[in-house]
Amino acid sequence: MTQNWSVGIEGMTCASCVTRVEKALRRAPGVAGANVNLATETASVQAAPDVSTAAFLGAVETAVSDAGYQIAEQSFELAIGGMTCASCAGRVEKALRSVPGVVEANVNLATERAAVRGVRGVVDVAALGAAVEKAGYEASPVIDPAQAVTSQEGPTWWPVAVAALLSLPLLLPMLLEPFGIHLMPPSWVQWLLATPVQFWLGARFYRAGYKAVRAGSGNMDLLVALGTSAAYGLSLYEWWRAPAGSMPHLYFEAAAVVITLVLLGKWLEARAKRRTVAAIRALAALRPETARVLRDPQGAANEVTTPLGQVKVGDWVVVRAGERVPVDGEIRDGASQLDESLLTGEPLPIDKAAGDKVVGGSINGAGTLQIETTAVGADTALARIIRMVEDAQAGKAPIQRAVDRVAAVFVPVVVLIAVVTVAAGWALGIGVEAALLNAVAVLVIACPCALGLATPAAIMVGTGAAARQGILIKDAEALELAHRISVVAFDKTGTLTEGKPRLVAHLPAQGVSAETLLCWAAAVQSGSSHPLAKAVMTAAEDAGLAAFVPLASDIAALPGRGMRARIEEVGDSRGVHPLQLGNARLLEELGISQGALADEARRLAAEGRTVSWLVEAGEAGEHAGEARLLGLLAFGDTLKATARPAIDRLHALGVRCVMVTGDNAGSAKAVADALGLDEVHADVLPERKAEVIAQLKRDGAVVAMVGDGINDAPALAAADVGIAMGSGTDVAMQTAGITLMRGDPLRVADAIDVSRRTWSKIRQNLFWAFAYNVIGIPLAAFGLLSPVIAGAAMALSSVSVVSNALLLRQWRPVVQAANASAGGRIGKARRVGI
Repeated sequence: MTQNWSVGIEGMTCASCVTRVEKALRRAPGVAGANVNLATETASVQAAPDVSTAAFLGAVETAVSDAGYQIAEQSFELAIGGMTCASCAGRVEKALRSVPGVVEANVNLATERAAVRGVRGVVDVAALGAAVEKAGYEASPVIDPAQAVTSQEGPTWWPVAVAALLSLPLLLPMLLEPFGIHLMPPSWVQWLLATPVQFWLGARFYRAGYKAVRAGSGNMDLLVALGTSAAYGLSLYEWWRAPAGSMPHLYFEAAAVVITLVLLGKWLEARAKRRTVAAIRALAALRPETARVLRDPQGAANEVTTPLGQVKVGDWVVVRAGERVPVDGEIRDGASQLDESLLTGEPLPIDKAAGDKVVGGSINGAGTLQIETTAVGADTALARIIRMVEDAQAGKAPIQRAVDRVAAVFVPVVVLIAVVTVAAGWALGIGVEAALLNAVAVLVIACPCALGLATPAAIMVGTGAAARQGILIKDAEALELAHRISVVAFDKTGTLTEGKPRLVAHLPAQGVSAETLLCWAAAVQSGSSHPLAKAVMTAAEDAGLAAFVPLASDIAALPGRGMRARIEEVGDSRGVHPLQLGNARLLEELGISQGALADEARRLAAEGRTVSWLVEAGEAGEHAGEARLLGLLAFGDTLKATARPAIDRLHALGVRCVMVTGDNAGSAKAVADALGLDEVHADVLPERKAEVIAQLKRDGAVVAMVGDGINDAPALAAADVGIAMGSGTDVAMQTAGITLMRGDPLRVADAIDVSRRTWSKIRQNLFWAFAYNVIGIPLAAFGLLSPVIAGAAMALSSVSVVSNALLLRQWRPVVQAANASAGGRIGKARRVGI
């Protein structure tokens, strides 16, 4: 029987693309037919009768890729119910990956979430949910991760309380017996107290254990069910064979107390796990539910309170003193101070006035603001932050995959050890009863939960603590890599400097007036948003020449060199003038000498100024005889106040600091000397920045690249860890593994610090998780631990791992400490050229 599949295709732009994809698909093995629809960007592909689904989809993906396109993928997030240990997480992952079309599936035990990536049109939520349910668990789609987190209820406490009340009469006599006090109730009372604990309150272990066996696997619940059932069954046997009127030695208290302790441990673990998602909960709470929208703001405006979901881009909203800003937008009227600490980690309120951008979730100070909405819903900065934190917490660090391999065989190995314990006890003559109790202790002390929680719990708390300070870590892999960073490469403009240069000098060549030089330079830069272009335009306005700046046409960027444009002048300079404005590399390409301005250019560069040249020259071969130098423009910028403390802090962490910039060597050296950088790469074209990063990565160095511009994106991608300034472009932030919401270089050291502390917690947790099992299981097998003590140790293992991870919530950035050690240098800017 043939089967049709609808597969999403990305990269098609025209009818010829459709033809190419169809031909490739029809040639693929196992494909009986294919039709491609450009409008819907899908391919309807018919599978041959005898081809397996996996082989068919693999052939389709290969065919599309070989044709120069790619299969469209879709991401799903599922809430998983019923998992209790690392073995459960591994089994759910295996079930999800078996669904046709699933490319990747990661299950996080700490968040009880599954992140799935699959072929669009092939994978759907229903198929994923069915696979999870077949494996013995529950699944439901997560629509809004933040809302799901905030709506989570606390763990139920009453089963623990009831189990404790029923177990206490059994536990107390056991504790008093060493002191010669014999208060153990009659056998029938022990049975009456233990039975509801075993089969009512402990029913969850039987249900989950049964599902695991039915799915051909095992989990923690199976171990608890086997162990306590053995103790309960042994007690029934001893009671049945004891002579009437005697007091046999029963083990009802062991079964009841172990279940009570495991329930207590799970309750404490659930409470602790809720605290690990506190960062997302705190961020989600920043969103107000309503907004005051101005209707007809240009006319007789009136305020209407509207649900936040109904606010649209372009709406004007009113934010009064003390209220939270409901949307991302731009202030149209009013001035105030905004507290953005929970979004960016900035400890002090920031002055805002008309024209300034504001971020939803920040708190307004004393003034009333009218804000034009620029982003709502999932497009707001707050929503992106929550999504990034959620993605990081749902991901798996590479080390977790090694732990998962251990967890996959953990339960079968423990059951085997328990069987061997009984057999060895019988063979050595210690008695079947004692051997069985030792096996119960083995089953109960095993801690697959601790193994499953060790890494994700630390990652969740670490990424959450970083997010509260404005450090967004994209995924678990970036977090794991960041702790090994040994070299940090900085871009200069906008990263180490404020990125707000000013024109400090404009020197005309002979025969050109200073006013003409400035006006023509402003005309060329009129089509650019580059900081240097803004500096030229501002200088022209300040000089009162804005009205004399000619109109420019054919404006275009010259990558790594500058800008070009054409202007049409009247008066003495009547005619069309092809102009180019750029760096010294541009002059060399055009073959134009710096002439009498060469000495001034060298002096300005030595002072750390960025020097640009304005020339009248067309493209190669055009107006070649008319090429002439019109003059130079020199720019200066301010080092960021925290730049030097940032470098000092990185040096204290044992990290080398390098600068990679397209600026001239003189300007780069001035900044390097001021900051104490270890190495400088100047005059680097944007496309060569990635090559410099590759050079730095030699000899095993782990390199981080810090930048904020579009031209930094290749270098950010080439680095082991890309770190983007939140004040920069979206392209840079999308490429980077870590985003600093404040454009503060000191936060680079903070990101490395929080990564190292998180990695330390992961190692500690894994040590304790393995230690519990490596030490506890042999002790239990040799009869050195009673089942009750084993149950307490098992319950303690998971709680201790999560509690240790929660200590990361106390992490704070080093800004205050750096300020103190710098003697108050932070906040005092220096004027240094770029």
